[in-house]
Amino acid sequence: MTTEVEPTAPATYAPRAVIETMRGAFMARAMYAVVVLHIADALAAGPRRCVDLADELFLQPIPLNQVLRAVASTGLLQTLPGSEVGPLVSYALTPLGETLCEDHPSGTRDIILTLQGPAVQSSVAVLAQRLSSTCTGPELALGAPFFDHLNDHPDEAARFDRMMIAIHGSESVAVAAGYDFSWANSIVDVGGGLGGFLLTLLRAHPHLRGIVADLPQVAARAREHLTAQKMDHRCTAAPADFFVSVPAGADAYLLSYVLHNWDDESCVTILSTCATAMPEGGRLLVVETVLPPDDRPHQGKLLDLVMVTLTRGVERTALEYSQLAERAGLRLTETISTDSPVSILELVHAL
Repeated sequence: MTTEVEPTAPATYAPRAVIETMRGAFMARAMYAVVVLHIADALAAGPRRCVDLADELFLQPIPLNQVLRAVASTGLLQTLPGSEVGPLVSYALTPLGETLCEDHPSGTRDIILTLQGPAVQSSVAVLAQRLSSTCTGPELALGAPFFDHLNDHPDEAARFDRMMIAIHGSESVAVAAGYDFSWANSIVDVGGGLGGFLLTLLRAHPHLRGIVADLPQVAARAREHLTAQKMDHRCTAAPADFFVSVPAGADAYLLSYVLHNWDDESCVTILSTCATAMPEGGRLLVVETVLPPDDRPHQGKLLDLVMVTLTRGVERTALEYSQLAERAGLRLTETISTDSPVSILELVHAL
């Protein structure tokens, strides 16, 4: 005679994934401390005992050690073999940790200072309230939309521009390799910031000439960047408001990580502005993270949380982008995957 085994009772403890996610918020904050307190810059001069580092930076040695040993578990720092315990432990930067230093070209520091900085974090703190309000997180926490806040704080705006280049630099390489630009001679990067994305395309395709079209204060910074990059002979920057007009007559138009910042009605306006500027035979390339139409994990769903917190923007599926294009008199011809999180949605004038 066999005995039936009673099914295992449902777990009564918190899921490990939830615990790890909640604790991850503290690690992100620890990285912010290492950057904003110039700890990484101090360690760039060579390994230091925690107690000496604390004395140099006017910090408390015991809590400093707690933060540093946690950050060391990520591979950004390392404890030196044979060093003593507690605040007497010696720490050194790893090659990965060098990206946290002020003069490092990767832009990692700008990512941390922006996403963990007061503007974003105060907006994150009111996400629950944002869901019951018509206001965005920055409007609730800062009294102004996020991009208006940046316009009023030039240092933060410049950091944001550098962050966007740092985050999307590899994606621009993937787009340059994943799309055939041989048919085009000119391209307008609408809302292109400093022009980092466009410059990658121009370097990969020497026959192209480009224009970065953005708001006047952004276009001014873009001109400086183009000159510094020695690309001002092939690329210019023009003041433009993509809700009103953009430079007309180019072969290709690029909207890279623009539409996800806006609600549907605003997106239709932006697409219509580009459609008006496009000549017959022109193409509009929308570069975005395209969501899968199911529940599978996807980087775009995390990015969607950023959008709902900071803006009225939305990450979308290919079908949703196609529907927006139709409302603007455009037609989606192809969705091209790249060797990165982004896809290229090619739009043309509807017949």
